[in-house]
Amino acid sequence: MDRIFAPWRGEYIRSSENESGCIFCEKPKENNDRANLILYRDNLVFVIMNKFPYNSGHLMVVPFKHTADMADLSDEEMVRLFRLTDYSIRILKDKYKAQGINVGMNLGRVAGAGVDQHLHIHIVPRYNGDTNFMPLLAETKVVSEHLERTFAELEPEFGKFKRD
Repeated sequence: MDRIFAPWRGEYIRSSENESGCIFCEKPKENNDRANLILYRDNLVFVIMNKFPYNSGHLMVVPFKHTADMADLSDEEMVRLFRLTDYSIRILKDKYKAQGINVGMNLGRVAGAGVDQHLHIHIVPRYNGDTNFMPLLAETKVVSEHLERTFAELEPEFGKFKRD
């Protein structure tokens, strides 16, 4: 069997073993948005890049309220969450020329949530051929752009988001 080494995955494994608390509560409190890949924030929601993306531009829209249950969100939080999701999709279509978009939530550990106590919406840009032979045969995903470049590309666009 051929082996493909992915040493950057070690960071993910070590960080998930050592994390205490909720990443979606702790990272915004650090007030270091660039280092934490937070592209946008207001008083109700924020957009953060996935540090271990499925594709370049993989974003998550997150309410500040720590809850795993959508029913706990106010109408205002719910509207802001989905307005920002829509805006994020438009940015990825415009700036990254996404040919398709996956939008989803994994509610609960058994549903695939890595962070199951704080709901969040995943937005993943998709392209023709992005599920080519590498993930199918080699169980390896190729991410074509460094996170810092993606951040620099997307951050100015979120500065244009119309806040209520």
